[in-house]
Amino acid sequence: MVRNSLFILLMALLIGVSCKTDKNKKFQVVRSKELAAKNKVHNQLLEIEKEQGWELLFDGKTLTGWHLYNKPDSTRFSAWEVQNGHIFCNATDETKIFGDLVTDKEFEDYELTFDWQMALRGNGGVFINVQESPEYKATYETGPEYQLLEPAHMDTKTPMKRPGCLWGLSPQLNQVDAKPTGQWNTTRIVQQEGKIKFYLNGTLTAEEDLTSLDWKNKINASNFKDAPGFGKATQGKIALQNWYFESWFRNIKIREL
Repeated sequence: MVRNSLFILLMALLIGVSCKTDKNKKFQVVRSKELAAKNKVHNQLLEIEKEQGWELLFDGKTLTGWHLYNKPDSTRFSAWEVQNGHIFCNATDETKIFGDLVTDKEFEDYELTFDWQMALRGNGGVFINVQESPEYKATYETGPEYQLLEPAHMDTKTPMKRPGCLWGLSPQLNQVDAKPTGQWNTTRIVQQEGKIKFYLNGTLTAEEDLTSLDWKNKINASNFKDAPGFGKATQGKIALQNWYFESWFRNIKIREL
């Protein structure tokens, strides 16, 4: 009887120690993740990313590599500025020159990632394959748009205007909500041989072949049917939209495929 009691006591102690160890391990894992997120370095490339061919489109300090669409000498007077390691669009300041921010370089086959957030009820976008020419007055006349949207905006209820979709052309492939203002969203855009894929926070939201008849039919059935240059190019510049709402961008990285 005594022997059995000692055995039961020993087992209880072992279980107690095991549970405590498991709790400590779980706490350490959670704490490590919290510290990693808190101490994450932004606007820099890891060594593995450099080996994979990634390059920064934003150095975290300047707007080098960017300019205003069709106004290359006006960027320093524009709504776009660098603030606390972010590209910030001060869109509510009417003293600033209005315009979208575009890359100096053109890109064709690539993978692009970036983090973004919009002001409360904010609406904006990122355009791809933008053709910069006096022939076109705005980026949206040629470049398809990846929709950026703060959840409280009324367009969240409109299928072809939801975040991550090809604005005005196709609804989300898989339903996903953007994170509200104050939290960062992550976008991934892949384009290769005229085929594009859009992702929002890891979820595939759009997929199109820009060389296909189906794509042409979608354009002809949309508000872009009277824009002769829209959606025809599979190479061009990348643009951040200034659309009357404050927006923030960071960790803008690209690699050519």
